Amino acid sequence: MTSTRPSAPSDVDTLLRLLTADPGRPRLTWYGDDGERVELSGAVLENWVNKTTNLLVEELDVGPGTRVALDLPAHWRTVLWTLATWRAGASAVVGTDEVEPDVVVTSRPDPSAATGRGPALVVVTLAALARRAPDPVPPGAIDAAAAVMTYGDRLGWVPPAEAAQTALGTSGTPVAHAELAAWWAPDDERERVLLGASPDVAGWLRDVCRTLAGDGSLVLLSPARATHLAQPGSGDELARLVAGERITRTVLGTT
Repeated sequence: MTSTRPSAPSDVDTLLRLLTADPGRPRLTWYGDDGERVELSGAVLENWVNKTTNLLVEELDVGPGTRVALDLPAHWRTVLWTLATWRAGASAVVGTDEVEPDVVVTSRPDPSAATGRGPALVVVTLAALARRAPDPVPPGAIDAAAAVMTYGDRLGWVPPAEAAQTALGTSGTPVAHAELAAWWAPDDERERVLLGASPDVAGWLRDVCRTLAGDGSLVLLSPARATHLAQPGSGDELARLVAGERITRTVLGTT
C-alpha cells in the first residue's frame, strides 16, 4: 500500500490553526543548559506568536518588505520570533549579513549601540522567566521581555503577506512566502521529535517547522545539553529522556 505524504499548511495562520486544534497538547518543550524545562502547548505557542506579531506591527511598522534580522541561536524563542515575522508578512533574515535589515532582533546587543540612525533594535532575553533584560538595553532599543507582555493575546490588524516577497533570507537560497508550504512540507505526521541545537539556525528552523506542519511536537535541546547527550557515556540518560518525553525520532543535529 502506498503511503501519502501529509499536506502542508499554506501559511503561518493555517499552521497555528493546526496546532491549536488540540490546544493543550505540548508542541515545544525546551531543555536548557542549566536544566530548565519549558513547555509550550499549542494554545500558549499561538499566544506568544500573537503578542510578538502585535509588537512587530504596532511598535515597529513591520510588514511586507520589512527585513527582520534574527540574531538568535537555535532556541524556542527563535521559533516565536520567526513565526511572528512571517505572520506580519515580513522577511526573517537568518545566518547572513548580506542583507541590510530594517529591524535587528538580538540576544547579544552591543551595549554601546544606540538606535535612531540604523535599524530598530529589539533585545531578546533567552531566560525562560525573565520579565526584563538583566542588563540595561542600548538607548532607543526595545526590551522584548518587558514589551511583549504588554501586547494583546489576540492578533490585531496585520498586513497580508505578499506571495512573492521573501519569507526567509539566508546565506543560501531565499524562501518566498508562497514557497513556505513546500519548504516545511512534512514527511510524517504527529511525530514527537528530539532535536538538538545547531549553528545552522535556518536548517534547524526547517526541522522545527516540518515537524509542526505534520501536526507533531518537539523536544528542543540547548547546545550544551545536545552535546552532552551525544557523548558515548550518556546513553542511559538519553534513553530516559526519550522514554519520559515519548520521543518517536531523535535528531541531535539538523538533518
